[in-house]
Formats: sequence, structure tokens, C-alpha cells
Amino acid sequence: MGPRGRGLYVGRRAAAAGAALLLALLLALLVLAALYGRCRREEAPPPSLRAPGPAAPPPPAAAAGSVRRLPRHLLPLHYDLELWPRVRPGQAGPFAFSGQVNITVRCLRDTGAAVLHSSGLRSHGAAAVRGPLSEPGAAVEVAELRHDQEGEVAVLELRGRLRAGHLYVLQLGFQGRLEEGLDGLFLSRYTDQGQSSMLIASQMEPTYARRVYPCFDEPAMKATFNIRIIHNPSYVALSNMPAIDVSEVKDENGSLWTVTTFNTSLKMSTYLTAFVICDFNYVTRTERGNEIRIWARKEAIKNGYVDYALNITGSIFAFLEDILNVSYPLPKTDLVAVPGFGAGGMENWGLIIFQEAALMNLPSEEFTIRKAMIASVVSHELGHQWFGNLVTMNWWNDLWLNEGLASYFEYLGATFVEPKLPLDKIFYAHIVQPVLREDSEIARSLSESEDKINGSFSLMSLFDNITYSKSYLKEFSFSNANQDDLWTHIQMVVDAQDEVQLPAPIKQIMDSWTCQNGFPVLTLNLTTGTVRQEQFFNKNNRKSTDSYNNTWIIPISWMRNGSSQPLTWLDKSSKMFPEMQVSESEYDWILLNVNLSGYYRVNYDQINLKRLARLLENDPKAIPAVSRFQLIDDVFALTDFGYVPIETALELTKYLAREDELFIWNMVLLNLIPDNLESTLKNHEVYPLLKKYLLKRMLPIYHYYAGFIPQNVDALEDDYFAQAYLEKFMATACWLGLQDCLDLSSELFAKWRENPEYKIPLLIRRTVYCYGVAVGSDKEWNFAWEMYNHTDSDEEDEDILLYAMSCAKESWLLHR
Repeated sequence: MGPRGRGLYVGRRAAAAGAALLLALLLALLVLAALYGRCRREEAPPPSLRAPGPAAPPPPAAAAGSVRRLPRHLLPLHYDLELWPRVRPGQAGPFAFSGQVNITVRCLRDTGAAVLHSSGLRSHGAAAVRGPLSEPGAAVEVAELRHDQEGEVAVLELRGRLRAGHLYVLQLGFQGRLEEGLDGLFLSRYTDQGQSSMLIASQMEPTYARRVYPCFDEPAMKATFNIRIIHNPSYVALSNMPAIDVSEVKDENGSLWTVTTFNTSLKMSTYLTAFVICDFNYVTRTERGNEIRIWARKEAIKNGYVDYALNITGSIFAFLEDILNVSYPLPKTDLVAVPGFGAGGMENWGLIIFQEAALMNLPSEEFTIRKAMIASVVSHELGHQWFGNLVTMNWWNDLWLNEGLASYFEYLGATFVEPKLPLDKIFYAHIVQPVLREDSEIARSLSESEDKINGSFSLMSLFDNITYSKSYLKEFSFSNANQDDLWTHIQMVVDAQDEVQLPAPIKQIMDSWTCQNGFPVLTLNLTTGTVRQEQFFNKNNRKSTDSYNNTWIIPISWMRNGSSQPLTWLDKSSKMFPEMQVSESEYDWILLNVNLSGYYRVNYDQINLKRLARLLENDPKAIPAVSRFQLIDDVFALTDFGYVPIETALELTKYLAREDELFIWNMVLLNLIPDNLESTLKNHEVYPLLKKYLLKRMLPIYHYYAGFIPQNVDALEDDYFAQAYLEKFMATACWLGLQDCLDLSSELFAKWRENPEYKIPLLIRRTVYCYGVAVGSDKEWNFAWEMYNHTDSDEEDEDILLYAMSCAKESWLLHR
């Protein structure tokens, strides 16, 4: 064979593998977009503040229900920011802070006014404008500084004009109130080692930076920052970058304060600036030159509550660097556990702030839900260091680019450090099912739900082999992007190969999911092989004037008789697929949306439903666990919304005696016995029917798990769903009157009464306490009351004991 010409030649097997990975990527992006993305009309920034003339007009009024966009006359380049919270330990308040900001801007268009964001701040001293900087000593006189509180802007009306192409410095002093909220710069009180303490922290996303300092508070207006914090000497100050100097200053009363100066930041959005002033301790380690410190209450550090978070953070950082092929650009990362923090975590570059619960667990716990949650939240916030911080959405309508992609890597990172986690099942049970139910009722806005894509391909391989994510990150580093930028990069990958053929351009496919509300339900007719789509809506509440004409471009993964079939697409309201026509054999069945790989529900005709029900009774494992979960959840949702009768749903649950997956059982119980209806159902005529129907089906899985409880409960440490759902399952069994469950609760409660040092397993403690009291006498109730008042009881146990005492059957006990 002669020599080949120049170029890249890929073997058929490699090409097929690449095509499979590309399809997996596209399915992943579709679910990401469906869960997180909603096109919103981006309010265009005003092109100019006013027509040329001698006087500057007032700023544009804030549109009702919208966020005020700034005019594009000025582009911020750099902030010199000083913050001085006037807080001392033991101070009673009220509290305030002051500061000075000098913002270097480039003038893009001639203007007689400078408009920037400011909300709830008062001026402190005279505002000034220096420049053009090319002319030493030059300045533009400020005629007036006005605050428009409704529009959340400050306007510097000038006696001269700022000229396009020149640099200027806006100088503003400011004051603000420091309150015990959760937005902007706030104060938080907590107890540490028995002492009452205070800390100061910040939460700037989405538009709270303007409450802390005057700024250009839009994600696309990135700049660098030099930050200096003046604080009480007994506190430590943290910000995005490492501290480079610590000095002292005296106030007007001669009192001494500490001045902490930080290194110049990278180019970033204002919502990522962050400040913490606290009396915490920390633990630390270094990973690839990145100094990682986890700060928390001294008691928590001493007891090792953040050791697990420290152990996984460096590993997740290294994993993300390797998979993305983009190095983390900062020299340090502080993770701070803030008592009472409102969000699970906030991804501020270099200073990530968390709820305490999102970083802490007991060192004695081997593998728990708490560890899984910590791994997920830490991975999510670290994912943001690339998707959100390095590359930022251009405007908030594309927030899903931050949240969706960070959530994708959240599950990858969590799986990397905790490979035991069944994240595919967790994702569908915790994320997709709740969001599908929410999305069918309301026009969904952007949420903080987490997401992972499950399929037959390795997600790590997908991102090792398809380079769009790397080119996307590198092209838009320290810059901004919108969703169309991402679609352009994906389209480049699609265009460079010929194995994967799509029914439409990437943008058209993705816009069908991100630019309209709701989601589809597919109805399959097996006689004709016709699949029809419509928006999933509540037919019971539909008004005659309602219109549901949305159409999606839908990927359909499917299997026939247990064999996977090639992915196909539904790109119109109805389409016939001859390959989906079935024979008269009851063993000929079809399953759509295998492993819930698409964001939609499926409504089968009666022929297929009966065949699927028969299959489940004879061989439930013939259908993958996630698909069993989806199949049953879909049919209950279809029942609730008037598509099918309840008998259809119950037909599919007859097999449950052979179901050994707790996450499926939990979904069934949530549908049949909603938490908020337990007391109502107990006194309803349906209760004995539920009892008869469910108990005989619950017995096999009940006995399996109950066998671990008395002697070998530690064997369930690695069973995530036992940790998550066994409590609910056991409580339902006892509620339905299963005698074995009531006896077990009595036995364990009696063992605890005999020896108060005995610890009832935490994963069923609430149920045992409740039914131990419920089936007992006043002796059990009195013991619960005694333990509630025990000085060694922790807060979690006290809450469980309070609940248990309310389980008493005797009314005189309840009124004690």
C-alpha cells in the first residue's frame, strides 16, 4: 500500500466509539438543558445614556419585574476596594460598614455621566473622577452624585465629558448597614466552645455586590480587584486571593484595627467577590500548588468534623484539572463553613462559602448520606471554578451554563471520590423525578437542582475523547459566553464527523428544550407504531381556552424484548416508526426512554402496558432498575393528570413482591401514601385496602433489611438507599400495622430502656422511638421524656424524641 496523504485517519471501530460518545454527549446536554435551561429574553443594555448635549439625563427607570441593565459607555477594568466593617467582639450593634472604591474604566462612548450600580448605600465623602489617565493630574468635575434606589444605580453627573478611548478612575466613598441577613455583606451569630460569637460573610450572587460597594454589577463586566479589609485584630480576614500584607491603623478614637491586604485578583465578575471576617480555625493541605484551607468553628476543627471534606477537596480539584485539561488558575482555595448560611454553597473564586452541614460530618461515620452530600456539594462548587468563574454566562438568562455544567461535574467528581455511590439511581430519584413533577405544574425557572447523565458510556471517557468542553473553556477563559457559543462548539464537533446524523442543527434541537416551558409526554400506539408528542399537562384542570402546541425535537432511546435499539428522533408532533409495530405475541414488548435518558414521560397503549406488567411479574430484572422506576413513576403521574385510570398504575405494581430496590419502593410509597396524607388515610376507608395490597408485597424486602438491624446494621453502611429510604420504608410498614415491624421497634426500644448507653441504629431511630412509644405504655413515654431532658442529648436526638412522644396513643399522655 502506498503512503497516505496528510490528514487524520480514524479506524472504523474508533469512529464508531467516537460516534457513540458524541451521542451520549448530546443526550447529556439535552437533559442538562431541559433541567436547567430556559431561554429568557435578554434585556438589551441601553446603547447610550442620552443624546449628545450639555446636560446629563437621569438614569433609565427600572423596568417592572426586570433587572436594570447599565448603559455601555464605560467598561470597568480594575477595582481598588477597601472595606471596613465596624464590628468588635461582644458588640451589641447596630452595625455598619464603610469603604472606598476606585474603579478604573475605559470610556467606550462619549458621555456626560457615569452610571453604575449601588443599592442601599450612602455616600461618604465627595465623589471624584480622575482622568483621562494619559493626562497627568487631569480630572472631570462631578456636578452631582444621585442615587436611584428603585433602579439600584448611582449616577455621577459631570460638568465635562468622558471621551471615548480614554481611561478614567471613578472614586466613591460609601457607607452601609451591616445586618443579620443572608445577602450582600452580612453578620452571623453562632456558638463555639460554649461562647457566643459573630462573623461577617458575603453572598453576592446574583445582584448583591451593589449592596456592598458601588460597582458595575453585571456578569459580563469582568475586572481585576485589589481588596483591602480593615477589621478587628481578634478576627482573621479572607478574600478571593491570598493575603500579601497585614498592618495596623487607628480610627478617629485612637482604637487599633488590623488592615489585611490581598493580592490582585484574576479578571472576574462582581458576583464572585467574597469576604469573610471570622474567629475560625482551619485545616490545610496543598494539591498541585493549590493551598487548600477549610475554615470552621474551632470546636468543629478540633473534633475533626471537616477532615473528610479536606481529604476529598484536593482529589476533586486534581480530577477536574485532568478531565478538563485546564489548570486551576489560583494559588489558594479557602472553603468556609458558615453557620446559618442560606445556600448549600457559593462558588466565589478562591473563597467558597458553605452551609456547615455541607462540609461537616462525624469522623466516626464510615459511609453515610452526609458524606455523599458533602462530596456532591464540594464537587459542584469546585466545578464552578471552571464553569461559572473561568467562563461566565454573559447574562443571567444563561445561568444554566453555570449551573448545568457545574452539576454535570458534580456527579463526576462525587463518583470519583466515592465510587460506591449509585449516582445514576440517586440522580433520577432525587433530581429528575421531583423536577418532572414540578415542571408539569409550573413554568419552571432556573433551579439549583443537581444532575448527572446515565447511559451505556463512560462519562469520563466522553470528556476524555470529545474535546468541545476543552476548546470551549480555553476560548472563553476569563470571559463570558452564552448558550449559543456552546452550541457552536458542539456543532463543530458534529460537522467534523459523519457517523452521527442529527435531524436538525444543534441550536434548533437545544432551543426546542431551553426556549419553551414544560416538557413532552410521548404516546405510543404499538399497533401502528405511531409515536405522538404533546405537552404534559393536568387534564383535570385544563380550561377549554388553554393552548398546548409546543413541539420538541426528542431523542428516543428504546429497547424491544430486552434488546437495545438504535437511537431515533421524533422531530414533529406525530411520526410513524414501522420498527415499533409489535406482533400479537404477549412476549413482544417495547420500552421507550431507556434509563430515563430523555426528559419526558411515556404513555403506552393498553397492549404494551399489559405486556410490561406481565414481564415485571415474571422477570422484573428484564427491565433496568432506572427504567422500572421511570415506568412506575410515569404511570402514577399519568394517573394524577387524568391520562390513565388508577387501575392501570396498580396493575404495574402487582410485581412489587419481587422488587428489591429501595429507591423504587420509596417512589411507590410516595405516590400511594404521600407524607402529608398519612393521618388522613389512616381514618379513611381506603386504609384497609392499602394495608392488604401493600403488606404482602412489602414482606420480602422488609425481612431482608430487618435481618440486618439487630446484629449486623454496619453492613448497610455502603447501602446509600438504605441510609436514605429505609426509615421511610420501616415507618410505613409499622404504620400499616405489620406486626414484625411493631415487635422489632418494641424490642429495640426495650433494649435501650435497659441500657441507655445502647444506640439504636440512626437509620431507623425515628421509627423505633415512635412505635416503641406508640405500642408501649406510660413507661416508654416517661423514658423518652427522661432522655429528652438528658444533658447529653444532641439536638438531632432531641427532635426525634419530641416526635416520638407525639406518637403516644393515649390522649392523656399527649396532654401531659
